[in-house]
Amino acid sequence: MDEKLIQRLESAVIRLEALSVGGGASVGDGVAAAALDPSIIAFDDLRSQFVGRVLGAAEKIGGQVLDVTKIVEEAFEAQRELLIKIKETQKPSMSGLPEFLKPLNDVILKATKMTEGWRLDFFNHLKAAVDSLIALAWIAYTGKDCGMSMPIAHVEESWQMAEFYNNKVLVEFRNKDPNHIEWAKALKELYLPGLWDYVKSHYPLGPVWSATGKVAVSAPSKAPLPTSRPMPPPLPPASLFSSGSFQASSSRPKKGMAAVFDEINSGKPVTTGLRKVTDDMKTKNRADRTGVISAGEKEGRLSSPSFSKAGPPKLELQMGRKWMVENQIGRKNLVIDDCDAKQSVYIFGCKDSVLQIQGKVNNITIDKCTKMGVVFTDVVAACEVVNCNGVEMQCQGSAPTISVDNTTGCQLYLGKDSSETSITTAKSSEINVLVPGAGPDSDWGEHALPQQFSHVYKNGQFVTTSVSHSGG
Repeated sequence: MDEKLIQRLESAVIRLEALSVGGGASVGDGVAAAALDPSIIAFDDLRSQFVGRVLGAAEKIGGQVLDVTKIVEEAFEAQRELLIKIKETQKPSMSGLPEFLKPLNDVILKATKMTEGWRLDFFNHLKAAVDSLIALAWIAYTGKDCGMSMPIAHVEESWQMAEFYNNKVLVEFRNKDPNHIEWAKALKELYLPGLWDYVKSHYPLGPVWSATGKVAVSAPSKAPLPTSRPMPPPLPPASLFSSGSFQASSSRPKKGMAAVFDEINSGKPVTTGLRKVTDDMKTKNRADRTGVISAGEKEGRLSSPSFSKAGPPKLELQMGRKWMVENQIGRKNLVIDDCDAKQSVYIFGCKDSVLQIQGKVNNITIDKCTKMGVVFTDVVAACEVVNCNGVEMQCQGSAPTISVDNTTGCQLYLGKDSSETSITTAKSSEINVLVPGAGPDSDWGEHALPQQFSHVYKNGQFVTTSVSHSGG
């Protein structure tokens, strides 16, 4: 029987069971009616199709991977129950919302505990699954002042955090165990496009609460019991839906310069709390501050690994389409080995590093890099070098087009399969192309591309030729 037909039959059975549980009571009728709502039916289809695939792949692996996947299934079941309650409940206050969402939060906290302690055998699997559950917090969106992104954006941003560990699973078990690859791909499809499409279709502006339903009951505040010796209360676990996360931006304490101006306008003396600087505290009178930097200290500063002022180093795949390699400094072992012909590679702001691209990609762009080396196999469209200085590129396969723009110093190594590559240059200098010799033991031939041109007006038009210099 067709797999899709089986999934639809399973979702139909789930809805019939929900209807039978309703019985004849009025509350049961409301639950049964909510279970037959199109949005709930679509969520059941999401669970049977996507969650079922992840669980099926986890059963082939077993162990901790299966345990954390069952918690993922439990979290989606908890969200389904909340979606049904939302349809028959009025919107709670900001203080009552965490209590309403407590069942889902408890499941996520249970999953989080699986990643605590010593590093585990399937740590990347556990982190990918646990971090992905943050996407289910879209249900807590109450408006633009709640401190969260829109539901669709929240799902996408949450998966980007989990994708870091999910990609590690794909790299670790590539060509080793297809069950782990199947599990990682199924987990991604659960959120993108699974949950993302569902939220976009049914709740793009957040959950729709009932206007005439019952009022959500907030948790009563418990008064402390008198004891002979006061004991400090235990620290509660961090809640994903704590009331602090829904605090409006206008009510949060001000930071930065806003706090400085508030302090100035408060009427207090500006110098309150400042200590007087005595003579022995001044730099010119301190013996440990000679102002001379030793050679060892200077060498240590220069040899220490540095980071780009533009931002932190980055090597990640975004939205399954574009590899971002940014701000890598002094890294000689960068590798991209899980790529396909539909993906592109963008290298920006790297210095004194080497990147290997092991596979066919659509295009490669190197932008604002210095002393950067790139080794790639095949490129479908083109390879571009822009605003660089001292770049080396080696093509081991084929590349239809290589363009060099506004670059000083570019060394190109072309393989036998890339002998027909078209090279375009503009506003660039010191470009050398090395091609293999005719025989297997022949040396590489080096060719310098011209950077000076002569323009002569003939027969009503300019004729441009490159300028060559003789060695005599």
